[in-house]
Amino acid sequence: MRRELLICLLLSSITLAVYWQVRNHEFVIYDDDLYVTENPHVQAGLTRESLKWAFTTTWASNWHPLTWLSHMLDCQLYELNPSGHHLTNVFLHLANTLLLFLVLKRMTGAAGKSIVVAALFALHPLHLQSVAWVAERKDVLSTLFLMLTLWAYLRYVEGPGLNRYLLTLLLFALGLLAKPMLVTLPFVLLLLDYWPLERYRIGPSDDDTRATAPAPSHGKEPRSIFFRLLSEKVPFFVLAAGSSIVTFLAQQGGGAIKTVEVFPVKIRIANALLSYVNYIGKMIWPHRLAVLYPHPGSSLSMWQAAGAGLLLACLSIATVRAALRHPYLAVGWFWYLGTLLPVIGLVQVGSQAMADRYTYVPLIGLFIIVAWGMFELLERTRHGQILLVFSSVVMISLLMILSWAQARHWRTSVTLFEHTVQVTSNNYLAHNNLGAAMFEQGKLDEAILHYARALEIKPNYWSAHNNLALVLAEQGKLKEAFDHYQEALKIKPHDAGIHNNFGTFLAQQGKLDQAIAHFSRALELKPDFAEVYSNLGNVFKQQGKMDKAIAHYYKALEIKPNHAEAHNNLGVLLAKQGKLKEARRHYSEALRLNPDSAETHNNLAVTLVELEEIEAAIPHYAKALDLQPDYAEAHNNLGNALSQQGKLKEALASFTKALEIRPNYPEAQNNLGVALARQGRLNEAIAHFNEALRLKPDYVPARANLERALQMMTRADEAAITRGNP
Repeated sequence: MRRELLICLLLSSITLAVYWQVRNHEFVIYDDDLYVTENPHVQAGLTRESLKWAFTTTWASNWHPLTWLSHMLDCQLYELNPSGHHLTNVFLHLANTLLLFLVLKRMTGAAGKSIVVAALFALHPLHLQSVAWVAERKDVLSTLFLMLTLWAYLRYVEGPGLNRYLLTLLLFALGLLAKPMLVTLPFVLLLLDYWPLERYRIGPSDDDTRATAPAPSHGKEPRSIFFRLLSEKVPFFVLAAGSSIVTFLAQQGGGAIKTVEVFPVKIRIANALLSYVNYIGKMIWPHRLAVLYPHPGSSLSMWQAAGAGLLLACLSIATVRAALRHPYLAVGWFWYLGTLLPVIGLVQVGSQAMADRYTYVPLIGLFIIVAWGMFELLERTRHGQILLVFSSVVMISLLMILSWAQARHWRTSVTLFEHTVQVTSNNYLAHNNLGAAMFEQGKLDEAILHYARALEIKPNYWSAHNNLALVLAEQGKLKEAFDHYQEALKIKPHDAGIHNNFGTFLAQQGKLDQAIAHFSRALELKPDFAEVYSNLGNVFKQQGKMDKAIAHYYKALEIKPNHAEAHNNLGVLLAKQGKLKEARRHYSEALRLNPDSAETHNNLAVTLVELEEIEAAIPHYAKALDLQPDYAEAHNNLGNALSQQGKLKEALASFTKALEIRPNYPEAQNNLGVALARQGRLNEAIAHFNEALRLKPDYVPARANLERALQMMTRADEAAITRGNP
């Protein structure tokens, strides 16, 4: 037990040494939005409504309620702090590593070989995607249940009983609820029955690989034993079949499954054969790894596919022939082939040719072959033990270095997709996502280049048209933006996101009725689209329909309570209605969710001034200006607050700064005039009042202040004449 504890500490240390860096990584704009950052159900935490949603939704084209519950728990614990979400993945991966070691060691009695398998599993760069990517929680979570299922199954084999059998079945069901890729687990259990559990035999086993479970009675026919073991797995196969059907329906309903017109059967088979071989190649030499490998489609080489098929057939025959003396070869090989089958592309889901994350469980089979094969070869040499230790240390060290370097690419969306476009070709998805990442950073020209490149590769890519329209609108290129929105809707007319973006664009052009039509269509397609309700609130606000605007903001917050923009906009309208305390509450919540919003800091400060809490308001004005130094309104409002405190010198500086930023700012001209008048500088004050009226002829406060200043000038002149000083 002490030895096992030390081994677990060693495995934990090397795993955390590689993955601890991800605590500083951000969410990425590739499925993290679907699973966490833009998912109001997940962000609500573990509530009755969210629990119901988790078990009934097929959002993201999957039915995996336990994965949703895991993300909800993270949001409840860490909110939207990515560090906590990433570390959950890391600790799940660590738990999988330790369980893999403990299960293999108990099954085989071979501690050294089990350490090597667990270390390869923990550190191989192909597994990094499943750990460093928050949206791939389903990989590490489902594998946790896979490992627990194997442990429970081992206990059942050691001491058969109904309770142990039902526990094994329950853990398998929970694994399927986390990710349906575990449907091949019954097949894996049959492999383990052959080796290392030796519940049936085809031929002699190695002397050095013995099962901890009792071997079957020699008086029974191997065939009858096999069918008994097969019948034992029937409930597992039933659960697997049910999960497969639900998954197929979910993915088909979400449009994730590609038709045979898009990917013909022969292309799918060819890609599957090549992928099997390519995964082995990347396992041996993990280079040019990417988050997404674009599918080559019809350009795929049939000769290469035929060669891959021939190689796989030869390897399969060789492992079967060698299985009589080396059973681990057949078990490891068919573990790899079988567990990879659901995601090999025969049923094409998505547009990728292959994905590193798909190897998370399948590579365990090849790692078993590597570990047992390495020990078998080197133990027979003169300095076998020394060579085993040396080669293991070198291999593990190299994998640590490679995985640590690969993990750095996952720091941000920009670093991730910059790397992806470097190591892949014609990757329109990667260019599109890199453009979106650049857009988030305000690098509009770079974003346009990548969106254009995505459209060059795939002209009918609706997402790139939509995203390009967003950037062009930001640059004021309205006609081009309009054309790209039209093209995006032509390609994908039933996408709620495009309708929402186009509606927002039209609203900004003052085409409110057209905008409402697109927002309404978006809600028909996606009734719980919080952003659309918020945007409709903005339109009704522009139309002066304040009650309807407020109702829509409330609806947005009902769906997505942490919608910072809706909280801010609702606060603005409530403040206009004189509901200042309620407005303050919404502004405060908006700042809790988005503390870097200069607009919200300014709005809250204005409300605090109206509530006569000037001391509390000034720090918010200061924060707004710290975030956005050229924020003319905040300079003007800060000047008002300082003026009310009698700090006229500081107030004059704020008004002056506001006018430096925006000379045609009538309110700041008027306020500067008031401050100057209070200092007795009436001539200067009158000049600013006149300028305010020139900019805004119907500006009543400025006209009243001008008349008052002129009267003060007249009285001052009369007083001077009386004193004899004209």
